[in-house]
Amino acid sequence: MKLAYPIILIPFEDHSGGYAVEVPDLPGCVTEGKNLADALLMAEDAASGWVLSELEEGGTVPEASDPRDVQPEEDDALVSMVALDMDAYAAKYGSKAVRKNVTIPAWLDTWADKHDINYSGVLRDALEYMYQQPVAV
Repeated sequence: MKLAYPIILIPFEDHSGGYAVEVPDLPGCVTEGKNLADALLMAEDAASGWVLSELEEGGTVPEASDPRDVQPEEDDALVSMVALDMDAYAAKYGSKAVRKNVTIPAWLDTWADKHDINYSGVLRDALEYMYQQPVAV
C-alpha cells in the first residue's frame, strides 16, 4: 500500500537549518530533522510507524487531506508531501501477529501434510496478494 500525506515543516527558531515536522492527518505524529533532507526522511519514518501501529491495532488508515487545504500557523512554515511505502515498512518493522484457526477438508489436510505445506505461510501469502489487488473481496 502506497500512501501520501501533507506535512508541515517548521524551521527551528535558532535558524540552525533544522525543521520540526507535523503530519496534520495523523494526530500526534511529529518529528524533526537537523536539515530539510533529514526532516523529510524522519517524517516518512514517523508517519509510516504511526500508520503501521494503527493497522496493527485494527484501526483504519486516515484519509489524506488535500495539501492545498493545509494552512500552517507559522508564517515561515512550508507545506510538503511525504510518500509512504507501507508494504516495505511493514515487512521491515511489523511485528504483531494474530492466531487464526481454519477448517479445511480432511483430504486436503492429508495432501498438505504429504507435501510439507506451511498453512500459515500459504494463508499469509494469499492474503497479502489479495490485499494488494484492486478488486473487491
